[in-house]
Amino acid sequence: MAHVTIRVNGYAYTVGCEDGQEQHLTQMAAEIEQRITSIKAIGGQSGEARLLMLAALLLADELHDQRNNAAPKLLEAEPVKPETGERRARLRRVAARAEEIAADLLDS
Repeated sequence: MAHVTIRVNGYAYTVGCEDGQEQHLTQMAAEIEQRITSIKAIGGQSGEARLLMLAALLLADELHDQRNNAAPKLLEAEPVKPETGERRARLRRVAARAEEIAADLLDS
């Protein structure tokens, strides 16, 4: 088993993975880092746990969209990347929903 040290939001994490999967794990960490950078850009910085939760929600939202749109995308020659404005709007919607969920949890 291989071990890889990844950096997410300035913190180092050592994670185990199958031999040969080191680069894939590093790329996944870079995806998470990209989401965190996007969240920070719109003023969503409010603690490590919240940033990671919002990044996870963004990734889950993108996965959900990909699964729901898989059939139409198979017909396209090249996948179409969302516009920056669309991505920013989605991030704001997901962040707002996460804030609602967090508020509900705090009220419980």
